This record gives sequence, structure tokens and C-alpha cells, in this order.
Amino acid sequence: MNLHSKLGKIAGGLAMAGLSFAATPAMGNMPADTVVKATGNPIFTHKYTADPAALVHKGKVYIYAGHDEAPAPREGYVMNEWLVFSSEDMVTWTEHPVPLAAKDFKWASGDAWASHVIERNGKFYWYSTVTHATKPGKAIGVAVADNPIGPFKDAIGSALITNDMTTDTNISWDDIDPAVIIDDKGQAYMFWGNTILYYAKLKENMIELDGPIKKVSNLPHFTEAPWVHKRKDWYYLSYAYQFPEKTAYAMSKSLDGPWEYKGILNELAGNSNTNHQSIIEFKGKSYFIYHNGGIQTQGGSFRRSVCIDYLEYNKDGSIKRVQMTSEGVKPAK
Repeated sequence: MNLHSKLGKIAGGLAMAGLSFAATPAMGNMPADTVVKATGNPIFTHKYTADPAALVHKGKVYIYAGHDEAPAPREGYVMNEWLVFSSEDMVTWTEHPVPLAAKDFKWASGDAWASHVIERNGKFYWYSTVTHATKPGKAIGVAVADNPIGPFKDAIGSALITNDMTTDTNISWDDIDPAVIIDDKGQAYMFWGNTILYYAKLKENMIELDGPIKKVSNLPHFTEAPWVHKRKDWYYLSYAYQFPEKTAYAMSKSLDGPWEYKGILNELAGNSNTNHQSIIEFKGKSYFIYHNGGIQTQGGSFRRSVCIDYLEYNKDGSIKRVQMTSEGVKPAK
């Protein structure tokens, strides 16, 4: 038995005993349902995790993340699957079995890029970026499950969005990074894009478009990674700004706009060219969930890791600039 196998067995035993186990990314996969206790940022150190999408459901936070798997010292993204972690306090996390992989979309050739999970009518819908096998470019698929940890399966059997549906730019990766929100009237919207921000309404079944694809055209330096959330009377649209990426945001009273640009929200996230965020409220506090390159040693900016810091609002509803910390957040109560 090699060292990695021995460490894996130790980790499994600790998890069964309710203890945490921290490791290095070089260890590879840990046993399913392993408890990992964050001691600061990044919160996960046993695997490289990127593009976090967070969901609050029944007293738990779920983080869905891409898995950077490229071996050192290779530069470039190798992403075959997504991971899911859950927590009741934002500090002690349970890693569950892999819920979805790019190969689960039979029409896709690979590349498990950024995604988003949302619940509706007791079902959990996972909007996922992959590379299409027969149509050039990136595409967005939808998977579905009866619970937030899956397993998930392809809900359509084909892509929801393909590159030939958006022709405003000649790049093949403008259909990435889906972000979905349901407004107070029950209308679902999906935002996505690279260099151009697209959005469209979704039907109640969550697997069909409900009208034309539209564009948000007044956001300065929009790159990618939209995230939309609501607080009180305001909708907030945050996104990756320029490249290397900061995070900026805009505000609106309506998901159809107009959006008013408000400024930078997060600075360059150390050692990572990309910046990809989730914003949630949980147990009375607001959180900014993102990734940085804080634990990688080789591979340039292609070894990313999820971090969490607090998010604070001003009295007028605008958001204070995020303070990225090494300490992270305290247990939520």
C-alpha cells in the first residue's frame, strides 16, 4: 500500500469518528463524506477548487465548485468534474461524493467549467458550462436531482445554450458561467457570458428558454462570472472585471435593468488571473465566496482554491469593498 492510500484510509477513519483531516492537494481524492474543517483561507486545502457557486437550503450552505486537476507543473485548466461541500456553520465542511462530471452530459466532450445550482419546486437544477462535442465552442447544460448533493443527471439530453445561439462575438467561449435567479413573481432568469453579458428568462420547468436572448450592454469591462442576488429592494449583479480579473458590481430595481455600475467589489485575488464569486446571506450575515491561488506552488494561475470572507452593505444599499483575509470567517451561529 502506497503512502497516498494509507493517508486515505486514515482520513476515512477520522471522518467516521467525526474528526477533520487536512491534507495537501497532491494527495488527490479523499474518501467520500469526509469532514474538512477550515482553519482560514483557502477553506479547502486537500483539492484545488474553483468557481464556487453557493446555495442556502434548510439550514445548510452548499458550495458547488469546479475541480482543478492539472498535474504540476502543467499550466492550463484540466477540469473533469464538479465537487460539492456542505456546512451548517461555514467552517466545518462535509465533502460529499462527486455529484456531476462533464461526461454525464453525453453530448459534451469535456471541460467542467463554472456552474450554478438553484432549487425550484423540490428539484435542484445545475446549470453547467462544458465543451460541446459536435458544435464548436462552449455550451450550457442542465442537470437535475431530488436533493442538493445529487447524484445529478442530464435534464434535457442536449444543451440549453450553444455557441451558435449567440453571434455577437466570434469567440467560442462566450457561452460560459451561468447564473440563475428567480424573482419575487416566480420568473426565473439566467445570466451568462464572456466579454458580452447575455440573459434570458426561463420557463417554470427550468429547462427551456422563455423568450429571446438579450444583452446587458452598459457594464464597464465585463469579462465573465456574473452572479445575481437580491437584498431588500435591490438586485445586485456582480461580475469579473478586466483581465487579470477584479470583481465589480451594479445595482438595479429590476432584473431587466437598467443596471447602474457601482464600482470595484473585490481586488485581484492573489496568484489567480480569474475572480469568480458567490454572494449569500446565512444566519444573519452576508458572505463573499470566491477563489484565489493561495495554496498553489506550480502551474501559474491554474491552481485555484475557494475562500470565504464577510460582505457588508452601506446604509444606501451599496456594498462595501470586500476585505480579503487569511483568517476567513468565524463559525456561524
